Amino acid sequence: MSSLKPQQFRGQVALITGAARGIGASVARAYVAHGGRVALVGLEPDLLAQLADELGESAAWWQADVRSSDEVQSAVNAAAAHFGRLDHVLANAGIASYGTVRQIEDEAFERVIDVNLNGVFRTAKYAIPHLQASKGYLLVVSSLAAFSNIAGLSSYSASKAGNEALALALRQEVAHLGVKVGICHPSWIDTDIVRNAEADLPTFKAIRRRLPYPANTTTDVETCAERILVGLAKRKTRVYVPRAVLLANWSKAFVNSPATWPYVRLLTRKTVPALEREVTALGRFHHAHTPVTQKKP
Repeated sequence: MSSLKPQQFRGQVALITGAARGIGASVARAYVAHGGRVALVGLEPDLLAQLADELGESAAWWQADVRSSDEVQSAVNAAAAHFGRLDHVLANAGIASYGTVRQIEDEAFERVIDVNLNGVFRTAKYAIPHLQASKGYLLVVSSLAAFSNIAGLSSYSASKAGNEALALALRQEVAHLGVKVGICHPSWIDTDIVRNAEADLPTFKAIRRRLPYPANTTTDVETCAERILVGLAKRKTRVYVPRAVLLANWSKAFVNSPATWPYVRLLTRKTVPALEREVTALGRFHHAHTPVTQKKP
């Protein structure tokens, strides 16, 4: 049962990046259902417009690429002007890539870092003045991958570990402004990214089955959104989805220690070459739905 009040976010405004689909869209729906208003920011105008129409006067949308400082600044400022305030910001925009370090194209690797890490930096930088005015809260969407890494997801793991570190430092930098920063660590959530990865790469799906809980399970997106909303309402330092991801944080030193290396080496001896063959056959390094908008020079 939800611990949120029916009108928990009445009078409040949340800005959500990556709002067109997946976690972002689900959080937007839930936030409005609990009385709030949402600024939807993303790269897919058709989906953003559909979601805004669904949510009515409680929502408005702005197309922006988090790889562009100008676009992020413009969208954040426009949203704050439209609604008159920003109380919560969910830095959620993120992508993943396929391929090992020796295989992936430079641009594909760099794109993941730019969206998942630099995108959080840009979102935070331009949102902070508005959050300072409202004494608001920023929640950075990191991942279980910040402390539990899988071969073939090196760019994703690096970006999510990086945005965790960024959020921890940022928390110290803005505390005196009355702004609080939290970090969300979802495991595998039932979104397009996870479904597409399992469809594209059968070996990836097989590897997941052999991982310890909770890395071998998938959480529905509505449950994830509910956990994030509780995090927003309570201005939590950490949000784990599912809660068992907390154990992965506590045990990361052991998981990455020499004690576990024999098992990891045995697991990857055949699966890494198989993954590389599947990526080569696929002929691309990103999910099919990843927007192709080019970064502005």
